[in-house]
Amino acid sequence: MAEAPAPARERILTVSELNRRIKAALEGYFPGQWVRGEISDYKKAGSGHFYFCLKDRHAQIDCVIYAKEAARLKFEPKTGMAVDAYGRVSVFEPRGRYQLVAETMRPAGMGDRLLALEELKKRLQAEGLFSQERKRALPRFPRRVGIVTSDKGAVIRDLTHVLRARWPSIGIVLAPVKVQGEGASVEIADAIRRFNRYGAVDVLIVARGGGSIEDLWSFNEEPVARAIFASRIPVISGVGHEGDNTLADLVADVRAATPTHAAQIAVPDRGEIGRRIDALRRHLDRAARHGIETRRQRLDRALEKYGFKDFHDVFDDWRHKIEAFVLRIRQQIRRSLDLRRRRLDAASGAYGLREWPRALVARRQSVEHGRARMSSAMQGRLARLAVRSRGYADRLRALSPRLVMERGYCLVRGPDGRLLRAAAGLAVGDPIQVEFARGEADARIEKVRTGDEHGP
Repeated sequence: MAEAPAPARERILTVSELNRRIKAALEGYFPGQWVRGEISDYKKAGSGHFYFCLKDRHAQIDCVIYAKEAARLKFEPKTGMAVDAYGRVSVFEPRGRYQLVAETMRPAGMGDRLLALEELKKRLQAEGLFSQERKRALPRFPRRVGIVTSDKGAVIRDLTHVLRARWPSIGIVLAPVKVQGEGASVEIADAIRRFNRYGAVDVLIVARGGGSIEDLWSFNEEPVARAIFASRIPVISGVGHEGDNTLADLVADVRAATPTHAAQIAVPDRGEIGRRIDALRRHLDRAARHGIETRRQRLDRALEKYGFKDFHDVFDDWRHKIEAFVLRIRQQIRRSLDLRRRRLDAASGAYGLREWPRALVARRQSVEHGRARMSSAMQGRLARLAVRSRGYADRLRALSPRLVMERGYCLVRGPDGRLLRAAAGLAVGDPIQVEFARGEADARIEKVRTGDEHGP
């Protein structure tokens, strides 16, 4: 019997080495993967890490999101919530358990919605809705601000407080709307259009507080974007927090980081305006004093240069020059008027201009006589036309079949709906329709008597 060969020297791994190799293999095969499932056993550690399971009907997998990535989530995960998680498959070496180390997470189905949003964004951009050239400047001193937001919650209170604090005389008009959920985008768009029909506000604020991408989704829908684009009133978008970015932000004339920032943009600060006015007043005062001092120095130099005793002598000299100039002008005007009067008298004698007033009176009287004759002729013409019109009306009434039917006659229609003028076209049992002067009746033929051409 042959002896069995000695086994080759075996490579024996420690548990740690095995887990390390398994971890490297899994991470190399699954470097990044989206996984959809329902959250269960959700726990938030004091370190800020999120621990939970993702499960479906047949299986589950342990998951972790570390604090740095968890802080960037746009929503608060909860047990029972369906989510899409993206991350790498790894192994927790001390326990030898594989898990999904997630880098980000979103509510389930958001992937399709985000793709649709990107397509919509590209289409609206191609149409020019985001163009900077069409965006309008905000009014510097608005008298009335329109607000499109919910009438519940902190946003409207913050907006009102900031607007009143910065510019106490500002008028505020609120259009309360839903800001999330089904139908919210339609309400927001309708409110913007109503403000444009109302036309009594100078600037619009479309606002909502922070929230998840799902909470802000109404401001990513096409009706809101197109309503903002069509608005004749400048629009400020104050949706969410500074990191949020919606279609409403891209279309609006001005994007604010938060609703409070939108109020700060909409109206000036009364204190700042007051300080600027005070600075301008001080500048004008200094400029006026400087101007007066400069002119005083020039006057002193002129007095010294021309040897005047004081400035009254300067004004006396100027007054004498002005009086001499006025005298010359008056003499020239008088001579010019006398010359034109002599020329007019000569022309009147040569061309009979003195008869023009009488000729104008005669022509005016002729025009008045002509107007009176024309008015009389028109009234006579209208009276004759009225008489003729009444005659035509009487003839039309006499020819009306309704007037004949009032005397007891009827209209009869056959089965095909055409008027009947003879009984020969009917058969026993045919349905007919009888129309009286007032009302109609349905009937059926029981007997036919054809008669001759002029009746029975």
